[in-house]
Amino acid sequence: MPRLKIAIQKSGRLADKSLALLERSGLQFARSKDKLFWYGRNQPVDLLLVRDDDIPRLLVEGVCQLGIVGENVAEEKLLESRCRTDAGLEPLIRLGFGHCRLMLAVPESTTIRQPTDLEGKRLATSYPGLTRRWLEQHGVEADIVTLNGAVEIAPSLGTADAIVDLVSTGTTLRANHLKAMDTVMESQAMLYRCPDRLADETEALLAKLLLRIQGVQQAMETKYVMLHAPRDRLAEISDILPGAESPTILSLEGQPDRVAVHAVCTEQVFWEHLEELKAAGASAVLVLPVEKMLA
Repeated sequence: MPRLKIAIQKSGRLADKSLALLERSGLQFARSKDKLFWYGRNQPVDLLLVRDDDIPRLLVEGVCQLGIVGENVAEEKLLESRCRTDAGLEPLIRLGFGHCRLMLAVPESTTIRQPTDLEGKRLATSYPGLTRRWLEQHGVEADIVTLNGAVEIAPSLGTADAIVDLVSTGTTLRANHLKAMDTVMESQAMLYRCPDRLADETEALLAKLLLRIQGVQQAMETKYVMLHAPRDRLAEISDILPGAESPTILSLEGQPDRVAVHAVCTEQVFWEHLEELKAAGASAVLVLPVEKMLA
């Protein structure tokens, strides 16, 4: 029987959440001592734990069929290979974690105010491909200084006039007297597949896994709400429930004027919603997490 191979980051900011997503999708792995290859125990799905920079190449070369990697890494590596992202890999699902921004940042004291001010300047970055594409989109010619780390100190060392680097909180920028000027790219973890057509059995296995992953994502965003309500205020209470379609209505023994309401809410349920429900006459309001879900 064909086996499906998934590449994920072996360590770093995406590693734990990628593994948790797969395990919540029902996959179990026999963990090897070298931690590079984990054999699927309950499904013909194996795991490769590698550097995130290697995942796009492994997918393009067909070593694995699926990979979880940041959009910024995937696009940068494919641009390095002079290959368009949409031609080299097929993006399947944005996974909702690993959010970051690739930002253009300049010294606080600079006279650079807009992209055209970068003409003839030097930009330090670990993402030369994405930086070059951004410059071309703005019609600017500038020199790119490629650094593998400590990009933020380049302006203070005099090796660059500006930088393009990943930013999450902005603390590192402020510590180095830099300020964000423009967003080069918004990124998050993405599930990609290899570009080649797979055998029918492998395609069926992949489709099954995708359905499970989508179910996990839906469950994470969904809450199950249970409450008691006056029968004559059902319409008002149904309108308050966020993202609910048609709630289930159950009679309460010995209380003909009250009912039990069960609803699947596909949007976040905030305290304000509970307060509105209470004001509308609801009682015994419970909000429960949903572990698994198939729409």
